[in-house]
Amino acid sequence: MASTRPKWVYLLLIVPFLGTAWVPLYDRLSPTLFGFPFFYWYQLAWVPGSVLLTGLVYLLTEPRRVVPRSGS
Repeated sequence: MASTRPKWVYLLLIVPFLGTAWVPLYDRLSPTLFGFPFFYWYQLAWVPGSVLLTGLVYLLTEPRRVVPRSGS
């Protein structure tokens, strides 16, 4: 049986890597957020962002489970 799940969705997992791997993108001090320089809070913002993207990829690629009804 052929899978109808989209394979392009896995490319979303590259986004957090690219956002943190290219250091010149966030290698600066301003703007600050609650006293934290941009360099630090930008990286910390990727933690929940990565979780959300990973969860989205999981939901879009995991096969749906059919739960049988127990009827009387």
